[in-house]
Amino acid sequence: AMMKTMSGGNCNLNVPAKNSYRMVVLGASRVGKSSIVSRFLNGRFDDQYTPTIEDFHRKVYNIRGDMYQLDILDTSGNHPFPAMRRLSILTGDVFILVFSLDNRESFDEVKRLQKQILEVKSCLKNKTKESADLPMVICGNKNDHSEIFRKVRTDEGENLVSSDENCAYFEVSAKKNTNVDEMFYVLFSMAKLPHEMSPSLHRKISIQYGDTFQQKPFRMHRVKDMDAYGMISPFARRPSVNSDLKYIKSKVLREGQSREREKCTIQ
Repeated sequence: AMMKTMSGGNCNLNVPAKNSYRMVVLGASRVGKSSIVSRFLNGRFDDQYTPTIEDFHRKVYNIRGDMYQLDILDTSGNHPFPAMRRLSILTGDVFILVFSLDNRESFDEVKRLQKQILEVKSCLKNKTKESADLPMVICGNKNDHSEIFRKVRTDEGENLVSSDENCAYFEVSAKKNTNVDEMFYVLFSMAKLPHEMSPSLHRKISIQYGDTFQQKPFRMHRVKDMDAYGMISPFARRPSVNSDLKYIKSKVLREGQSREREKCTIQ
């Protein structure tokens, strides 16, 4: 649970660019993308459906004294702007592709998205001469529904990832919180990120601790010592399209550090 705090304060978290990552969540409408993100951020599930235009979240971590930042881009299932979806793919470091096990069309959409991501990233890799892997999880949501409603077999999902060691398949339930932690654990492991970034493997704290969050070593009174802490940044804003374009341009032209990216300040 989120820790209660006794004092307030402002925080300005300085995370090294090399420890800053963007996770992009893609899939058709109504498959549970935002529900999976909600489980990751706050452990909650909301039965009420609200269409997503584009949501941006940020979580920062202090893991054994090192600071990490994970930006989460929860995209629209309608993809009203194809150029924006392409930009989201270009700037993403890790990907979650979500479909609903009771919706065949959403599975077909994930197959198209997987192909598009591989093509877009391959093009960028050729221009930048990078050899980085592309961690990706394909996620079949709503496995809490009866098998009579299933439209996609397990082996079909597994076939999508069988030839790529940096791609994994999970059948999950955001509603029942089934396999969600395991899915994030594997995704972060493939991305060579600390596994403590997984939802259940760090202490969740609130913004009031921001002033002391990045101190080494970070400790709180009356809390059992742990090596990993995570905090949601409530005032995070998505970097502008212009900033993302400059980031991609700098990678292609080798004008700057490959992991430099605009960050916003928590005010």
